[in-house]
Amino acid sequence: MADSLPSGPPSDPATVTAAATNSQDEATTTASSTTTTSSTPEGPTLPPVQIPLSWPADSCLTLDWIQNLISAFDWSSKNLAPSELPSVLPVSVFDNLVLTASKILHKEPNCVRIDDCNDNSRVVVVGDVHGQLHDVIFLLQDAGFPCEDRFFVFNGDYVDRGAWGLETFLLLLAWKVFLPQRVYLLRGNHESKYCTSVYGFEKEVLAKYGDKGKHVYRKCLGCFEGLPLASIIAGHVYTAHGGLFRSVSITPSKRSKGKKNRRIILNSETKPLCLGSLEELSKARRSVLDPPWEGQNLIPGDVLWSDPTMKSGLSPNTERGIGLLWGPDCTEDFLKKFELKLIIRSHEGPDAREKRPGLGGMDIGYTIDHVVPSGKLITLFSAPDYPQFQATEERLKNKGAYIVLKPPCFDVPEFHTFEAITPRPAVKAYYDYEDVIDSDEELDLASMVTAT
Repeated sequence: MADSLPSGPPSDPATVTAAATNSQDEATTTASSTTTTSSTPEGPTLPPVQIPLSWPADSCLTLDWIQNLISAFDWSSKNLAPSELPSVLPVSVFDNLVLTASKILHKEPNCVRIDDCNDNSRVVVVGDVHGQLHDVIFLLQDAGFPCEDRFFVFNGDYVDRGAWGLETFLLLLAWKVFLPQRVYLLRGNHESKYCTSVYGFEKEVLAKYGDKGKHVYRKCLGCFEGLPLASIIAGHVYTAHGGLFRSVSITPSKRSKGKKNRRIILNSETKPLCLGSLEELSKARRSVLDPPWEGQNLIPGDVLWSDPTMKSGLSPNTERGIGLLWGPDCTEDFLKKFELKLIIRSHEGPDAREKRPGLGGMDIGYTIDHVVPSGKLITLFSAPDYPQFQATEERLKNKGAYIVLKPPCFDVPEFHTFEAITPRPAVKAYYDYEDVIDSDEELDLASMVTAT
């Protein structure tokens, strides 16, 4: 099916600058290019397509079906109350879409390898989008839709905080079903039961689907569990939501006594933290509602929650209560050991970076955090003017960004920055944004246990 696809609409940037305007080392930024684009949407008052949408009789999605989905979601966000979303996308269509996508996702490995790139290929890497549907639609149009020669890798955090997390996630699932070997959806820390219960996604789903809301929410959680944790692009680029992870050494203890319920109890060795291997990553158990912060299955939590720092070494991420902090030396070790050139992670927006001394701000949608002999570490954030709901009078007004990787080696990032689509449709938040900590700090670990 993919072999007969068109090449997709080209980008049409408004402004191009030769070098990135990031406040990083000049040698780092001059190797990349930056595109800045802005746009304003125009919404129709009548449905642009026939609604409600229906699931194809042959269960095969087409480009036209996805474009109709985009148009329907865009229109409904501007013209209908949230509770009327089932009149656009009935529960039966939701069920078919999520079931089909989940079957694909659960079969993928923890770390997907994207090796079938050629001289005509481009790989688009996207960071956090957080339910900002209209910005996601613009990004897809600006970069060019996924197609035979255009891969997409999304680094997670599709939901929460923004008002259209459900539509955003379902749209990306539709692309995954249509082009499973060209669109890769990784898991973010917000694709979890705990985060969605705090930052709005659960309440959003219940508001939109009413008495069917709990069913829709449970199906989304099940789909979250199937999302892969990381990707390796063309053998040179590692991407994940949070980043690096620890090695978890385990030794078996004696078998428990008795014939019934015999099992081997595993005990973690007590030793200094060290980086994990790709083999360990491949064996981690990702099918958990909330990645654990203690016990033996720590790698998923590390991959989703960890952050870089300018301090050398590997240490617990005490601010978040889960995951790690890793320094430039760890970035160098990881790149060198696995013969990589680039790490692209996400996870930190402008609110989080305000509290991170030594690291660049997220004003333009990306930062180059570590420059080491073997390559670079980049943080990529694709939600402009984030978060959608801000308690302060002066908004952060950050730009979003995405990265394009090109042949021959796909290891030189081309940065494309863009501003938020304005005006956003008027809508109320689904969480108490004035009281909730914006940077995911100080997790209520007891609540995570209860949620799990």
